[in-house]
Amino acid sequence: MLIAIDAMGGDNAPECNVEGALSAAAEWKDTQIVLVGDEARLKPLLKDKPSNLTIRHAGDVIGSDEEPVKAVRRKKDSSMVVAGRMVREGEADAMISSGNTGALMTTGLLVVGRMQGIERPALAPMIPTLDDVGVLALDLGANMDAKPEHLVQYALMGSIYRNKVHGIAKPRVGLLNVGTEPGKGNELTKEAYPLLENLPGIHFIGNVEARDVLTGNCDVLVCDGFAGNILLKSLEGTAGALFSLLKEQFSRSLKTKLGAAMLMPELRALKGKMDYKEHGGAPLLGLSGLVVKGHGSSDGNAVKNAVRQARIALQADLVPSISKEISGK
Repeated sequence: MLIAIDAMGGDNAPECNVEGALSAAAEWKDTQIVLVGDEARLKPLLKDKPSNLTIRHAGDVIGSDEEPVKAVRRKKDSSMVVAGRMVREGEADAMISSGNTGALMTTGLLVVGRMQGIERPALAPMIPTLDDVGVLALDLGANMDAKPEHLVQYALMGSIYRNKVHGIAKPRVGLLNVGTEPGKGNELTKEAYPLLENLPGIHFIGNVEARDVLTGNCDVLVCDGFAGNILLKSLEGTAGALFSLLKEQFSRSLKTKLGAAMLMPELRALKGKMDYKEHGGAPLLGLSGLVVKGHGSSDGNAVKNAVRQARIALQADLVPSISKEISGK
């Protein structure tokens, strides 16, 4: 398999992408990795380049603050667009980018192409849970608005992902809402509920409140991109604030510092459990090729984990499986 990495995408590019690509290439010899980006900037970082790692030159970059549609249409030689074109033309089996989310979504739609039968692709990251199983949540920011039919497609795609990639035989699907009763919510969730309830092929468990997401009461969480992105950022912010408070409290005195030293292995494990870098990235489900979105502040470890995630999805035939289920062919 061949995986293209947008080497110029992300807050820590290109160094983090090169670091992650080198680690991935060293661990998975059967995988060809292509760093797409400015060759002049990448070559000095690749003094000991393994044989399964190559560079594909792309002279332009899409910035984090650029308007997505204009940037993708005008910057055809940008690292993100070139990587997307490689997937569309069969030169790459998957692409990974930690760059501009809107631009990556646009690249997915305009360059890679939407899967037949899918109206709105969805961004589907894993949210860590207390039982370490995690919940696949979609959509968490690809589309700010959604129709009930879109949530139905999210539920189906999410169920297939958890089955194929994570081996869960009968994934539990929950609908993010303000209450667990069937009649709760806004017009979108009220209309989506009966559609999900009667959708064959999924195990719908009903409404799920945001406070229960981390307890692992469902395997797939369905929502519109607006509510989903607020949920994601709230969880990230809460986790960050909690660890800042713990650090402040443990630094107050010699006694608390000694306590922190004794608890350090457990604290590190807790932080690792809540760390997005351990999950690698979020697939954009509903495209005709595999596209994985890395966190904007990804480091080398996160990029390597995104490669691992892409490998598993490719080995499980994720995209063909979703396409077959959606189209019925």
